[in-house]
Amino acid sequence: MENLKNIQPVEDFNWDSYEMGETYGDVSKDDLVKTYDETLNTVKDKEVVMGTVTAMNKREVVVNIGFKSDGVVSMAEFRYNPELKIGDEVEVYIENQEDKKGQLILSHKKARATRSWDRVNEALEKDEIIKGYIKCRTKGGMIVDVFGIEAFLPGSQIDVKPIRDYDVFVGKTMEFKIVKINQEFKNVVVSHKALIEAELEAQKKDIISKLEKGQVLEGTVKNITSYGVFIDLGGVDGLIHITDLSWGRVSHPEEIVQLDQKINVVILDFDDEKKRIALGLKQLTPHPWDALDTNLKVGDKVKGKVVVMADYGAFIEIAPGVEGLIHVSEMSWTQHLRSAQDFMKVGDEIEAVILTLDRDERKMSLGIKQLKADPWEDIESRFPVGSRHTAKVRNFTNFGVFVEIEEGVDGLIHISDLSWTKKIKHPSEFTQIGAEIEVQVLEIDKENRRLSLGHKQLEENPWDVFETIFTVGSIHEGTIIEVLDKGAVVSLPYGVEGFATPKHLVKEDGSQAAVDEKLQFKVIEFNKEAKRIILSHSRIFEDEQKGAKKDAPAADKKPAARRNKNEESAMVTGPVEKTTLGDIEELAALKEKLSGK
Repeated sequence: MENLKNIQPVEDFNWDSYEMGETYGDVSKDDLVKTYDETLNTVKDKEVVMGTVTAMNKREVVVNIGFKSDGVVSMAEFRYNPELKIGDEVEVYIENQEDKKGQLILSHKKARATRSWDRVNEALEKDEIIKGYIKCRTKGGMIVDVFGIEAFLPGSQIDVKPIRDYDVFVGKTMEFKIVKINQEFKNVVVSHKALIEAELEAQKKDIISKLEKGQVLEGTVKNITSYGVFIDLGGVDGLIHITDLSWGRVSHPEEIVQLDQKINVVILDFDDEKKRIALGLKQLTPHPWDALDTNLKVGDKVKGKVVVMADYGAFIEIAPGVEGLIHVSEMSWTQHLRSAQDFMKVGDEIEAVILTLDRDERKMSLGIKQLKADPWEDIESRFPVGSRHTAKVRNFTNFGVFVEIEEGVDGLIHISDLSWTKKIKHPSEFTQIGAEIEVQVLEIDKENRRLSLGHKQLEENPWDVFETIFTVGSIHEGTIIEVLDKGAVVSLPYGVEGFATPKHLVKEDGSQAAVDEKLQFKVIEFNKEAKRIILSHSRIFEDEQKGAKKDAPAADKKPAARRNKNEESAMVTGPVEKTTLGDIEELAALKEKLSGK
């Protein structure tokens, strides 16, 4: 009450104005408005300013920029920053100071876009770690929102581990480093992998420094390729080559391991500089050769599966990791070159005989032909000399024909043993490869596993008959079938051929006999062994003339006899052309007729 007593009334207080609602006193309303405006920030449309988040909900963020009213920004524009909270300073773009409702319109997205290019270049220059929102997948990687710019995140730059499901990253906000900018096309490439590589490098160095050959570690299957398996050893990767996965044959690593499987591995080798680690899985188990039955020996029969085929042979797995080679030469007794694929294929279960066994070198050779008897063991009893057989033509040479009587039993028919009468220049004139031919065994060479065979021996030698027909001095009708420089080939009866020198082809009128001319010929030489008949047409009328000169002096005859001897010698040494096989049955009949007489 005492204080109230001391209060003095204002002498110039205007009660009328107070009753009308005017309470400004000496200060005018305009002055008060002016003073209030001066306390607010001066802002302009279409510019970027900093503001403070004052409130937020699931849909909107309220931002105070120091203007007379707060602005509202869609929460979607802040999805790249899930850690946004009240009190955070953000940059906003003033689109409109007042809309129809008097609301301040702001955009955070446009503010970021306005300054984004400068910030992107600055982040690359300063090697800054930035945040980005992964919007969607694209070919080869992801699209990331960085400062309002769509940047590309390659699939290989998401993580140090291979990514199998890209979709799990869509909608996530992650930290990145800008690794490349194309100023011309405004393209930005970012990487998340780059953030963790430096840390991993340090981990790798630490891990590798503690590695030792033979050390056993636990790892996780990180990636499987056709050539091997990559194992994550906890910050550093190692490779198990496909050959180190199992002691047995492995077609693909997926037969042994699966992705994300935890396995124990042994360190085989490592490179400090290149940070390469070679791992092994099969080395954790004993070598199969060490566990091979000690009683197994050469000559024993074993069963196995064909695992690899080659032209030269087949590899047979008789136990996991224990293989033997069957060379193609040990697949059949035949000596003809064939491919191993003709006898077996991969996956076949077969029985074989052990031929060689080297436990130190871990090598074994097998054979399957040994399961059958060697056809040459009793060759003399099965194919005695003189026996006749049907053979198959396998190959030609200039000197004969190679044939196979049965698998593993080969023989040679010499070109001279193909025909009694035909002079054959090459076996292809007589038969063909793959054809069947009748043969007779002439000789056995067991050591070299060869038979000497003949074909003509199946028939009687017609020259035995010819010897009784074409006696020296006998005259036969013949046809000249070929004229050569040294004489002519003459076709005689029964399909046999003879030869006459040019001097013996002179006719009685002095002219020379020509091709296709049919004349009488006298046999002046018959050689059974050489299968040669020497003929003369001139000698017929010459002998007649000599008969008319029986009374001629003996002195004149001697030079003629000497001359005839020289001529015959020349005829004998003349070329002998091919002869042909005649009617053998007719010759045989003729021989019997002659024998009867």
